[in-house]
Amino acid sequence: MIDAHLHLDQYSDIEEEIKKWQEAGIAAVVAVSTDLRSSYRTLELKQKFPDFIYAAIGFHPEQPLPSSLEWEEWLRLLQIERPHLSAIGEVGLPYYSAEAVLRFSDYRDFFEQIVRTAAAASLPLAIHAVYDKASTALHILQKNKIKKAHFHWLKAEPAIIERIVACGYFISITPEVCYRTRDQKLLSRVPIKQLLLETDGPWPFDGPFADVPTSPLLLHHSLKAVASFYHQDIKATANTIAANTKRLYGSLHHC
Repeated sequence: MIDAHLHLDQYSDIEEEIKKWQEAGIAAVVAVSTDLRSSYRTLELKQKFPDFIYAAIGFHPEQPLPSSLEWEEWLRLLQIERPHLSAIGEVGLPYYSAEAVLRFSDYRDFFEQIVRTAAAASLPLAIHAVYDKASTALHILQKNKIKKAHFHWLKAEPAIIERIVACGYFISITPEVCYRTRDQKLLSRVPIKQLLLETDGPWPFDGPFADVPTSPLLLHHSLKAVASFYHQDIKATANTIAANTKRLYGSLHHC
C-alpha cells in the first residue's frame, strides 16, 4: 500500500517510524510540503529514503502566501531538484483560514501560477480544494489543460465530483471512510480506477481512531472499508489502488 498524501516532515523519529510502516506492508508514501522550508525538508528525506518517498514540494493554501524572494528560491529549488520530484503539492485554494479567504483573489492567482509551473515541469498536482473552492480549482486546471491531478480529502457537491472524475483526475479518501457517511457516499461517485488512499498524517481522526496516532498504518482499515464497498478482494483492491498511485505519481525507481 501507498499513502497518497502525508506530511512526513511533521513526524518525529522518522527513521524508526518508516521502519515500522514498512514492516506493516506500507510500500511508499507521497510526502507533501507546506512552504519553502518544508519543501527543503521533504527533499532531504527523499535523499535519505529514495525508495520509500514520492517527494512533492509546494505551498499549502491555508498558510500565508510566500514572499517574492521565497517564490524565486522555490522555483530554483524546483529546477535543481526536478529529477527527484514526483509532484507539486500541497497546493490549492483556501477554505478554512479566514485570513486567507479574505485575500482569496490573491490565492487564486497564486494557485494558477503554481498550476502553470507544474505544467511546465510536467509534474502532477496534489490539491487542497474543498467545498465551493473545488469548482474554482477545477476550472483553473481545465483552463491550463492539466492532465494529472489529485484532489486530496475531497469534500464537494456531487456535480463537482462528477466533473473531477470526468476529467480523469484522482480522488483520495482518508480513514474517515470507516465511520463517516459523507466519505462512504463519495466512494459511490469515484470509480476504483481513480481512487487513492491517504491519511494526511499526522492530522488526527475521530471515531474509532480517536487518540490513535495517525500514520500510514491506518490505511489497512481504509482498505478493508473500500474493498467491502466495491465488493472486491482486499488484496486485489490494494493492488488496484497502488497501481493508481503509481500511474499518477510514477515509479520511485525513475524519480
